[in-house]
Amino acid sequence: MMVNQNLADFSDLAFKTTIGVYLLALVFSLVYYGLFNIVAELRRDRAAALRGEAASNSQVKQKVAVGASGTAEAAGAGDGARVGEQDLPERLKDEYILRRARRTDQFGGIAQALVWLGVAVHLVHSVTRGLANSRFPWGNLFEYIMTVTLAAMLISVVMISRKSMRVMWPWILTPVVGLMFYGGTKLYAESGPLVPALNSYWYSIHVSTVSIGGSIGLISGVFSIMYLVRRTQPKGQEHGVLGKIVAPLPAAEKLDALAYRTCVWALPIFGLGVIFGAIWADGAWGRFWGWDPKETVSLITWLLYAAYLHARATPGWRNWSSWINVVAFGAMVFNLFFINMVVSGLHSYAGLS
Repeated sequence: MMVNQNLADFSDLAFKTTIGVYLLALVFSLVYYGLFNIVAELRRDRAAALRGEAASNSQVKQKVAVGASGTAEAAGAGDGARVGEQDLPERLKDEYILRRARRTDQFGGIAQALVWLGVAVHLVHSVTRGLANSRFPWGNLFEYIMTVTLAAMLISVVMISRKSMRVMWPWILTPVVGLMFYGGTKLYAESGPLVPALNSYWYSIHVSTVSIGGSIGLISGVFSIMYLVRRTQPKGQEHGVLGKIVAPLPAAEKLDALAYRTCVWALPIFGLGVIFGAIWADGAWGRFWGWDPKETVSLITWLLYAAYLHARATPGWRNWSSWINVVAFGAMVFNLFFINMVVSGLHSYAGLS
């Protein structure tokens, strides 16, 4: 089947534009992340100053009561010791902090808008790539990575839609941009028809299901990584360089809940993808399961997700459950690159175009 070169070229342009927009979104989200941290520190310093003021006033009142002089001079001493809003340093005044917060929100809004724009262009890239080849756009490793990252971003924009959660974008965008950049520079394949081995109706069903399940699993793993880092620096008790880095993140309990909710979807969807692959394998190779490297690591990854959910529901294992999810994240990435590109097997994408 002939390739529509105009659509193929437009798809390549959309791919480059997507990376550019995501990079801009990453820059603005990092600026927002830093400014958010500064505003949070200002609010903490203001609260500490006001607590100190309250303690000071309490001590003054106690001294006045003990003196029991009842004179205007004693009362005046107590009133004079009070510190009002106007006596706070400029950087700790409410109006100044509100101005900084509004400016910070502007950067967060720009980052969020760029993310939505990037997702839209990313979708255009995948659709035009498929139309150019008259097939679904996941026929080689480059296209597969673009599909996984697109699904991951679609899931992320839904989950991180609230204003209070925008601080997590640098943690999501960094691996997505890294995967896309690597895919575009090292794994890029020209538009072309499917290789004969993939010419089956199970191709669209199996690969799409695995892609969606895998992308949800990757996002869940990122949330667990954030949770483990945040757990070492509890909210309000941050210290050192790492404390400054993780300070803007939500509380550990929130991150753990997000990892759990996403994995609850990843387990059945990814499992269905594995089952669909087994059915396809029976039609293509005459057996449901042959312990091919790709099949084996996919099964291990699915078992790790199941183990994570089970461990999280078990009181004695809950503190260790997130580590299992991180191992599953590593297994997914290992399967995505090493198994596809290095290990020889029936699922190897190496050399496909």
